[in-house]
Amino acid sequence: MTQKVAVLGTGKIGEALLSGMIRAGWAPGDLLVTTRRPERAEELRARHGVTPVTNAEAAKIADTLILTVKPQDMGTLLDELAPHIPADRLIISGAAGIPTSFFEERLTTGTPVVRVMTNTPALVDEAMSVISPGTHATADHLATAEEIFGAVGKTLRVPESQQDACTALSGSGPAYFFYLVEAMTDAGILLGLPRDKAHDLIVQSAIGAAVMLRDSGEHPVKLRENVTSPAGTTINAIRELESHGVRAALIAALEAARDRSRELASGNT
Repeated sequence: MTQKVAVLGTGKIGEALLSGMIRAGWAPGDLLVTTRRPERAEELRARHGVTPVTNAEAAKIADTLILTVKPQDMGTLLDELAPHIPADRLIISGAAGIPTSFFEERLTTGTPVVRVMTNTPALVDEAMSVISPGTHATADHLATAEEIFGAVGKTLRVPESQQDACTALSGSGPAYFFYLVEAMTDAGILLGLPRDKAHDLIVQSAIGAAVMLRDSGEHPVKLRENVTSPAGTTINAIRELESHGVRAALIAALEAARDRSRELASGNT
């Protein structure tokens, strides 16, 4: 791996990506970072051996630029980068809601852009990263993006038209599970369990259920039915979930997240 990669706006996800790349075999000397605060840059240098640079330097030196700033800051960043980015640079965007056309209109004609939506489990190498090509991105560019984000989890190629839906499902997805665990923990306390014991019971149940979903090949309905005995405890719980409209609420929540992703794409921040 000899190409140089720069992560611009290196926050938690950007640092997780750097760390995963180094574990996967990338040389720290080939990894560049940009940050707003000098002390953050020095922290990254000390912790990972990467090289802090300015945004302009990253654009001139790196073969691949990974832009991880917030969506509302992306236009300003591109205005700064555009004079320095030649058309052969690969641009990878990790910003929710912003289409590849947004970058292509602001950069040199022919610049390859790949859009990626990852999620916070990148911090523990269990990310789900969804990858879509822009107009000028080739199979090699997609392979580069997969190699980079594969260092922190699983990758999946989708048409860009599906990115907003993927943002709703997997980009925001971990928050929904955290929310569910929070609610179940409160229920455990209500039922008389100490918080720490309720937490341990729920987290391990979640891990076990996730592994079964991943490895069994069974449909989730089948797995649920395997737990649901006639006239038993589980079916009574499921009945309450259905009577309170939990399924409908989840669908509405995901639609709301998708719609917000579209608003971000239109510049409505």
